[in-house]
Amino acid sequence: MSLHIVCPHCQAVNRVPQERLGDAPDCGRCHKPVFSGKPIALTSADFDRHADRNDIPLLVDFWAPWCGPCRMMAPAFEQAAAQLEPSVRLAKVNTEDEPMLGSRFGIRSIPTLALFLHGREIARQPGAMGAADIVRWTRAAMASSPV
Repeated sequence: MSLHIVCPHCQAVNRVPQERLGDAPDCGRCHKPVFSGKPIALTSADFDRHADRNDIPLLVDFWAPWCGPCRMMAPAFEQAAAQLEPSVRLAKVNTEDEPMLGSRFGIRSIPTLALFLHGREIARQPGAMGAADIVRWTRAAMASSPV
């Protein structure tokens, strides 16, 4: 079975055989790696494409540069990306630069993690967490999701 994976570089939707996700696939359009083991930055312009078109879950860290707990959690989120990809795409949304996304999803406190699958939010967790807790929470949320 092939999965649709959005390229973080050129936004092209790639078909990747599920059994080849871990083989470091490259984008068919720009030829850059589809996965880097690091969170990608999303904006209003590309958020929906990644949330709706990826066949893997999208874990989003809603944060702001002035937020101390957000800055403290950033390295842990990066470590979690290295552990969760390629089964989960990790992304960051700077709510200072993208206030409409924060408002659209009712983000009341930061940092807040939100897990999306096929454009639908399936879990949310406010507050800073360490890498192991992020990985554990994400896997538990995916396992308990009816989707």
